[in-house]
Amino acid sequence: MTHILAIDQGTTSTRAIVFDAQMKIIASAQEEFTQHFPSSGWVEHDPMDLWNTTLSTCIGAVAKAGLQMVDITAIGITNQRETTLVWDRQTGEPVHNAIVWQDRRTAEICRILKSEGHEELITKTTGLLLDPYFSSTKVKWILDHNEGLHARARLGQLAFGTVDSWIIWHLTGGKRHVTDATNAARTMLYDIHKGEWSSEVCQLLDIPQAILPEVLDCAADFGVTDADIFGAEIPILGVAGDQQAATLGNACFEPGMLKSTYGTGCFALLNTGDTPVRSENRLLTTIGYQLDGKPTYALEGAIFIAGAVVQWLRDGLGIIDDASETQKLAEEADKSQDLILVPAFTGLGAPYWAPDCRGAIYGLTRGSGPAEFARAALESVGFQTRDLLEAMRRDMGDSGKAQLRVDGGMTASDWAMQFLADITGAPVDRPTVLESTALGVAWLAGMRAGVYPSQEEFAASWALDRTFEPMMQEPFREDRYAAWKKAVDATLSV
Repeated sequence: MTHILAIDQGTTSTRAIVFDAQMKIIASAQEEFTQHFPSSGWVEHDPMDLWNTTLSTCIGAVAKAGLQMVDITAIGITNQRETTLVWDRQTGEPVHNAIVWQDRRTAEICRILKSEGHEELITKTTGLLLDPYFSSTKVKWILDHNEGLHARARLGQLAFGTVDSWIIWHLTGGKRHVTDATNAARTMLYDIHKGEWSSEVCQLLDIPQAILPEVLDCAADFGVTDADIFGAEIPILGVAGDQQAATLGNACFEPGMLKSTYGTGCFALLNTGDTPVRSENRLLTTIGYQLDGKPTYALEGAIFIAGAVVQWLRDGLGIIDDASETQKLAEEADKSQDLILVPAFTGLGAPYWAPDCRGAIYGLTRGSGPAEFARAALESVGFQTRDLLEAMRRDMGDSGKAQLRVDGGMTASDWAMQFLADITGAPVDRPTVLESTALGVAWLAGMRAGVYPSQEEFAASWALDRTFEPMMQEPFREDRYAAWKKAVDATLSV
């Protein structure tokens, strides 16, 4: 029994990946699920889709590996963060659809709280900014908009959780209502300095603490799977939110190390060690990971639309059939055209935090076509990443100039990674294992189970596939970035 099963429950799909004793991927299964958009700026998931795709991909991945469930030593779980679920503790029935991290319906709640002067308390306590992105105002909205839920919550009849808690609850047959410190830190209800739920913030938002899960380390005993589910009791030993899991998977264990993950969104985390750095540039102070009761902190910048912009090319505009086509189109684009796409489909994240902003494209001509749109889409991710790195450098000085380690689906595009290096003016390291998120929680679970190496040995084993060095001339780089900033300013002013 030296195999680890990693569950990677993402925004648009669920994956299960089987790792062997050498931390190599031997099999995986993936399923997409429906995105629900009930109103402009609203994004929901059917909670049962999250659970059912988790169940089926786990079974599928283990079968593809030629294994039985009894061959799995432990399970690690990583998940889309901030996405909010509330369910009945007795039946497991959700009381509302999951409200996804991208959802902006609570912008007015956030505006009122800001106008009443509460943002300083929330930022000081949780490290986060008052924004609809985080879980707390989503919980408040669910309780406020469904009759009788406040009373049931106060009586302890309901459970709130991020996606990890929802999956663990089901895997353990309702026996465990838990989360880890990284997911708790993204709810805007958790005191990242004291390591406990904030009674002051909960009271401010009228959220009963009776609905909150127990918070554990990232490597801990989260429970065992109910024998009726997989036919075996498998321990769940590792949990981390997807971006923190990628930080672990990229072995960013030392202060000053930086990673950026390109999935549906893009998230850059800079390890700041045991010091929670308060950003002066509207970045987030968060928990990077927590082991043996000791949190390691990070500065984080969040981009809401990264890989999702490629999905928009495919599903919204219909100009590609597969994401892999974007590289060839970008290479064919007319270099004399200077399209700038600001993909604020669900608002702009860091460092702007403009939830009501919407997307725009600039520089259109009669000659603009699929190739130019594809290039602008890929470039928008590089431009947004530079925004984050500029903010980090202002906060951290020289220690914010670390070489960038990247992972996620978009990093498979050499064109996109070369543009990222060009526009940031910094080397970009792509690892041999692009599934850093799943690797991170597989390592947590395997390390806890005693089959994977220590933190130091794991860091030493991190393997580089390729370094992309900046090739763009400095004047041209700065002109391109200035054009991006001008487009963002114009978009924000609408």
